[in-house]
Amino acid sequence: MQVGVNIWGALVIGGLFGAVASVLLNRCIYAPFIRRGTKLWGMIIVTLAMSLIIQNVLQAIYGTDYYNFAPGHTSSVTLGPMVFTTIQLAMMGLAVAAMLAFHLLLKYTRLGRAMRATATNPDLARNCGVATSRVIDATWALSGLMCGVGGVVLVLNVSAFQSTTGGLFLIPMIAAAVLGGVGQPYGAMLGALVIGITTEVGAVFVTPDYKELLAFAVLIVVLIIRPQGILAEIASQKEVVA
Repeated sequence: MQVGVNIWGALVIGGLFGAVASVLLNRCIYAPFIRRGTKLWGMIIVTLAMSLIIQNVLQAIYGTDYYNFAPGHTSSVTLGPMVFTTIQLAMMGLAVAAMLAFHLLLKYTRLGRAMRATATNPDLARNCGVATSRVIDATWALSGLMCGVGGVVLVLNVSAFQSTTGGLFLIPMIAAAVLGGVGQPYGAMLGALVIGITTEVGAVFVTPDYKELLAFAVLIVVLIIRPQGILAEIASQKEVVA
């Protein structure tokens, strides 16, 4: 099935929908669990459950049909032994720009400082005058915005997709978060790079169908050797590890 939607319009719509949906998801689902004292690993289980529910709801609404995105003619760029399409280079450029933007946000803006304070100690931040509820909503909105944009970018890479396509990347995303250190934005960036490079390089030596298995293997090794992740400060404070 083909749907005629401009890619720039899809980026805007996807980002806005992701932002609104993330804020509502937090307020209606996650926040009640947090108020009941659910720890971070418990919230990860809740997140996995919600992902399955959302996938099945989408499948019930849209069915199992595949949708296609035809980007038209694309050229290739050769860098040593590697060959990239212009779309892949644009995706990498967008990822670098997003990471740089988040770095500038966290380090040099009032919102970024409030986000870091709320993540470190929400009670202290609240007592110091930080509107933590608004900061949390803003954080979820930004997260959902990037998820929506990321979903559209994923379509550029896979071309054909359906309602359950995103579920294939759930294990790599969890592996990246755990590897970097849960609650660490820079850890998530580092973990994503490590998992991405590991799975893509590993696909050269084994069949690409097992890329998700490689990510799962990395997750298991990290949980055994260093469950707190590379950047462990927030993970330890949130009682992710014993």
